[in-house]
Amino acid sequence: MAKYDVIIIGAGAGGGVVAGILAEAGRRVLLLERGRSESFREIGRDHLRNQRLSQYGVNAGPEPRHVRSVGGQAIRPNHWGYQNNAAIVGGGTRVYGGQAWRFMPTDFKMASTYGVPDSSSLADWPITHEELAPFYAKAEHELGVAGDASAMWHLPTYAADYPMPPTLLNKQGATVRKGAAALGWRTLPVPLAVNTIPRDGRPACIHCQHCVGFACPVDAKNGTQNTLIPRALMTGRCDLLTEVMAEKITIRDGRATSVTYIQLATGERITESADIIVAAGGAVETARLLLLSGLENDNIGRNLQGHYYPGAAGLLPESIWDGIGPGVTTAMTEFNHGNEGIIGGGMLADDFIPLPASFWKGYTPSYIPRWGQKAKDWMRENHQRVLKIMGPVQDIPSPNARVSVDPDIRDAWGVPVARFTGTTHPETVRTSAFMHEKAKEWIRACGATEIWGDPPGLGLSGGQHQAGTCRMGDDPRTSVVDRDCRVHDIENLYVGDGSIHVTNGGFNPFLTIMALAYRTAENIINR
Repeated sequence: MAKYDVIIIGAGAGGGVVAGILAEAGRRVLLLERGRSESFREIGRDHLRNQRLSQYGVNAGPEPRHVRSVGGQAIRPNHWGYQNNAAIVGGGTRVYGGQAWRFMPTDFKMASTYGVPDSSSLADWPITHEELAPFYAKAEHELGVAGDASAMWHLPTYAADYPMPPTLLNKQGATVRKGAAALGWRTLPVPLAVNTIPRDGRPACIHCQHCVGFACPVDAKNGTQNTLIPRALMTGRCDLLTEVMAEKITIRDGRATSVTYIQLATGERITESADIIVAAGGAVETARLLLLSGLENDNIGRNLQGHYYPGAAGLLPESIWDGIGPGVTTAMTEFNHGNEGIIGGGMLADDFIPLPASFWKGYTPSYIPRWGQKAKDWMRENHQRVLKIMGPVQDIPSPNARVSVDPDIRDAWGVPVARFTGTTHPETVRTSAFMHEKAKEWIRACGATEIWGDPPGLGLSGGQHQAGTCRMGDDPRTSVVDRDCRVHDIENLYVGDGSIHVTNGGFNPFLTIMALAYRTAENIINR
C-alpha cells in the first residue's frame, strides 16, 4: 500500500491550493518543493537582488545551480532569458504584487471571437468563464482579496462582493483617475490579495514601499504560504518536503505510479508512490518533468506564453509621490477586447512604488546618462514627478514558442535542463503596440509634459506569468490535459499550474491558476 494518496510537485499558487483542499478532504498528501520555506528576514530587502530587479541574483529562488538553456547556452536564474518563476514555499505568491484578476468571458473563447491567425495556435478553452466563476469566488474569499465587485463593469455580476475593501487611493492613483475621466475612460480599483483590514489573525497592510518582489513585513500579503499550505499541514495528513526536485514520474499501463525526486543538498534520489500525482511546478518545469518522464504527446512544451507588458512613462509638472504603498491602485479595462483590427488587448494600470534602483533602471528616459552628475541631478529633480502606466496584453500563442529538454546541457544533479526556442506570435507585438499608444494617451491626459518608452519587439514570452505548455482541451491531438486537468490517456496524472491555460488573458493570471486548482481538487475528490 502506498504511503500517500496524492503527491503534489510544486508548492506554489496551484499546488498549494490542491494540497490544502485534498488534505482537508482526508487524503494523505506529499507536497514537494525545490525551494525553501524562508522567513521575511531570509528573503530580505536587497534592492538589487530580488524577484523584481534581479541585478545580482534573486531573493526567492531558484538557487544558481538551477540552470536553463537558451540557444544552447546555459543561463542562471537572474539572467533575462531564464523566464524565472519564484522557487520557494508559496511560489510566486510569496513575493508577488497580488493583483487578483478574473479573466473575462471572451478570454476563454479567443479563437471563435477573432479567428485563428496564420501560424498561431490560438484556440478556445474547453470550459467557460461561467464554469470557473464559483471557483474564482472561492479563491477570493479563502485567500483574501481586497476590491470592489460593483466596480468590475467588464465582468458578469459577482455572486458576492470581495471580502475586503480596496486599498487606499494614493496621490498617484488620484492623478490617473482624473486623467482617465478626462478621456471618458472608466477606471476601477485593482483587486489585490492583500489585507486592507485585519483578517485571519494577520494585520492589515502597512503601506510600505517594498511590496512586489519582496515578502510582506507584517504578513498582510496573501498567498498559499500563509493560507492553504498551513491548512494542509494542520490536518496532520500533509508532509511538506523542501529543497527537493522531482526528476521523473514513472508511467506504467496508462497510470502514473510514482515520483522520483532528488534531495538537492545530498544528491540522493528517493522514489515515492501514490494513487494520484499532480504536477504543479509552473509552465516551464512541469513541461520539463513530463518530457523527462517519457510522455510522447508533441504538445507538451509548446505554446509557451507569458505576458508582454507594454506601457510608457511621463514627467508631470508636480509631484505625484506620497509614499503610500503598495502603489498600484487604479486600472482601466476599456481595451481588453473590441479593438478594431487588433486581436485581444489588455489591462492598463498605475504601477507599484518603484525603489530607487528600479526607478533608475526602468523609469528614466533613454537620453539620460546611466551614471554621473547629470544622472544624479535628473533623479533628484524628477523622481517624485514620474508616472508609469503599463499592463499585460493577450499573448497570441505560437506552437514554436517552446520548452523542450536540452540534449547536451545538464544541471548540477545531472538532469537535462529546460531549453527555450522560438518567439511569441507577431500578433502579440501588434497588440502591444496598440496598448502602448493607449498608455501614452492616458499619461498625456494626466498632464505629462514629456512621455517616453517604446513598445516591445518580437521575442519569447514567459517569465513569472508563464503559461500554455500543457494546454487544456478535449482533443489529445491538440492539447495535453482534458477539461478536468487530467493528462490525456493517463487516468491519475493531473496538472495544477498555469501551463494548462489555453490563452493567458490580458490580466495577471494567478487567480485563474488558483480557481482551476480548486476545481481540479474537487474533481479529484469526486473521481
